[in-house]
Amino acid sequence: MNILFILPGSGDSFYCGNCFRDNLQVNALRKAGHQVTVMPLYLPLKDASFQGDTPLFFPAISLFVARKYLKNKEMPRWIERLLNSDWSLSMAASMSGTTSPAGLEDMTLSMIQGKDRVFIKYMTMIVDWTKNHERPDLIHLSSSLVIGIAKVIKKEIDIPIVCSLQDEEIWIDPLGKYAGEAWEGIWDNVGYIDCFTTSSEYYKQSVLRRTNQIKHIEVVYPGLNTAKYASEYYPSDPVIGFFYRMNRLNGLDILAEAFVKIKKENIIPNLMLKIGGGYSGEDKSFLKKVRSLLSPYAQYVDWSDKYALSEHAAFYRQTTVVSVPVTFDEAVGLYVCEAFAAGRPVVEPSSGSFPEIVSDGGVLYKENTADALADALTKILADNVLLKQCRKNALRLAQERYSDISMSGNLIKIYKNVTDKK
Repeated sequence: MNILFILPGSGDSFYCGNCFRDNLQVNALRKAGHQVTVMPLYLPLKDASFQGDTPLFFPAISLFVARKYLKNKEMPRWIERLLNSDWSLSMAASMSGTTSPAGLEDMTLSMIQGKDRVFIKYMTMIVDWTKNHERPDLIHLSSSLVIGIAKVIKKEIDIPIVCSLQDEEIWIDPLGKYAGEAWEGIWDNVGYIDCFTTSSEYYKQSVLRRTNQIKHIEVVYPGLNTAKYASEYYPSDPVIGFFYRMNRLNGLDILAEAFVKIKKENIIPNLMLKIGGGYSGEDKSFLKKVRSLLSPYAQYVDWSDKYALSEHAAFYRQTTVVSVPVTFDEAVGLYVCEAFAAGRPVVEPSSGSFPEIVSDGGVLYKENTADALADALTKILADNVLLKQCRKNALRLAQERYSDISMSGNLIKIYKNVTDKK
C-alpha cells in the first residue's frame, strides 16, 4: 500500500511517546514492504533514523506568530521566510517540549476545528502538494489534535483517513475554559475519519466513556523490531533503569526518592540507577532538584544527558529492571514494550493501561508513592526466582504481542478494511 503519514515533530530532544509510536509504525510498515511517506508538521524531524519525506507544513514559529499576533492580517513574505528558515526552526526545536498548552489555546483549537483563515492557508499547501504527487491509498493522522486536517482533505481529495488516539487529554484538559471547545471540535470532526486506532484496550474504553460520537476504535498494540533489543548480557550488579522524558509528569522524582530509600536501607547491595530519555528547557529546574535528592548516592547514578532514537536499545541492555512511575493514566508505556524486547521486567503503578500492557512481565504496585515503589523494586530485585520468571514472561510478551510484524499486520488489516469500503 501507499500510505501518507502526517505527524507532528517534537524537536527530537527527548523521548516522546506518541512520536516514537509513529516512528515504530512507519518503520514496521516499510519493513513489511509498504510505501510510506512521512509528512512532518510544526518542527522538522532531525534524527538521522527518522526524517520527513515532504516539506515541513504548519511551521511552528510562523504558525504561532500568525495565530497570536497577526490574527486575520497577512504576514509579510520576508518575515515568513525568516521564521521558516532552517536556523529559526532548529532554534525552536532546541527549545521545544512544553507540556503546557498555556498560550497555545488558539493554535490547538485551530488544528482541531480546521476552519480559520490561517489554518486554511496552510492546508491549501498540503492539498496542493498531495495533488501534485502520487496519490496515497490512505492517510494516517498521528493524533486527533490535528483532526481539522481530515476535514479539509475529505472535502478536497476524498482519501481514506485513519487517525490515532493516544493521551490527548494530557494536552486538552489543562486548557481550562477552552477544553470543552477542544473536545467538542474533535467530536464534531469524527465523521471525516474512516477508522480510529489506539494502543490499548484501556484507552479505547477511556475514549468511549468520553463520547458516543465515535462508534468503533481498533486496538493496535505497539510493535518493535525485537532483534535490535535482544541481548544475552545482564549487568553483574542490579541496575534500575528510567528511560522516558525526564520530568515530573513521568515520575522521575518518585523513582529518585524510592532509590534513595532502598540505598539507605542497604537491602540490595551495589544497586545502581540509570537515567535517560532526554529533557527540554522547562525541565531543567525540576532536574536540578532531582540531582540534589540523589546527591548522597551520586556515585551510584548514571545520567545520560543526550538523547537519540538510536540509543534506545543500548540503554535497556544496561539495566536489570525498568521503572517509569508516570503520574497520569497513560494509554500505553512504550518503554515497557522496549524493556520486554530486551528481556527486562518492569515495575509500574497499577494504573491506566499498565495492568493490560505489563501483564506478568513485571511487578505492579497500588499507590504511586516512593515508599510503595521502593517496596515493589525491592521485591523483584531481592527474589532471583521472581526476577527470572518475569524476565522470561517479558521476552514472551515481546515476541507474541509487541513485535513489529504483529503491529504492521494489524495496521494493514485496518487499512485494507477502510480502503475496500471506498
